[in-house]
Amino acid sequence: MQDGRVIAYASRRLKKHEVNYPTHDLELDAVVHALKFWRHYLLGNKVHIYTGHKSLKYIFTRSELNMRQRRWLELIKDYNLEVHYHPGKANVVADALSRKSHRANEESLPFNHSEVLANIALVSNFLEQIIFEQRQDTSEIPRIKKLMAEGRGPHFSIDEQGVLNFKNRLVVPAGNELRRKILEEAHTSKLSIHPGSNKMYHDLRLMYWWLNMKQDITKYVSECNICRRVKADHMRTPGYLQPLPIPVGKWEDISMDFIVGLPQTKGGYDSIWVIVDRLTKSAHFILVHTDYSAQRYAKLYFEKIVT
Repeated sequence: MQDGRVIAYASRRLKKHEVNYPTHDLELDAVVHALKFWRHYLLGNKVHIYTGHKSLKYIFTRSELNMRQRRWLELIKDYNLEVHYHPGKANVVADALSRKSHRANEESLPFNHSEVLANIALVSNFLEQIIFEQRQDTSEIPRIKKLMAEGRGPHFSIDEQGVLNFKNRLVVPAGNELRRKILEEAHTSKLSIHPGSNKMYHDLRLMYWWLNMKQDITKYVSECNICRRVKADHMRTPGYLQPLPIPVGKWEDISMDFIVGLPQTKGGYDSIWVIVDRLTKSAHFILVHTDYSAQRYAKLYFEKIVT
């Protein structure tokens, strides 16, 4: 938080072994994850942690800790932090989506006919556009229907409205404009918030299908300017270059390569074997043939280099 406002979120799925953690360890694991995620901001600064699990307030004074909690405590002690207990009932905004409603066992609320109940529903207009594009398409849709007539399209079907489906998913015709709108809606809308290619594919494949759909989604996400500028790289940072040690004597350490694909000479050679001494950079160029065996190369090395 900054100036009392939330400026960033962090979350991840539980691993298989973490599903069996007790509630206290799950809450502590969330704290450890947040400390690791924002380590570059939190080290050296006063950190205030607000949690709905009261026992975390006394994590530093508990006398009995398991090995997992001790390991986490060693990491937590690197930070200057203070844990505050914030009851879950008071944390309405953060827990609104995670807490279930139990009004089924409660008494029904009084309802006056003068009051109005509103129902909000999200309706996509892509269905009508897909139906229209299927009827206007003159290449892909007729070809699929021809395969169905010949009995070669077992996974395709046509519903009572005449809409072509693939495994109960709408077949999106090859028009680039309609597919682009679907990709934009699934990636850049306020409800999607720029998911990755795998998440976006598994969301879209529940409703839509077209040929090379996964490749199109991967290409679209890779070309998203916002994702390329904002999303962090989760690959491990590469270390320093490790140069090869400098040889002490001549011809103790060599490098070799082959130049192939050359026109065949009168002697039947079509390649050049290049051997270089790494210390003196002295090079030998030996005419060879591509079908030579390892024993033949070893014999040539002793003949041309050693002797």
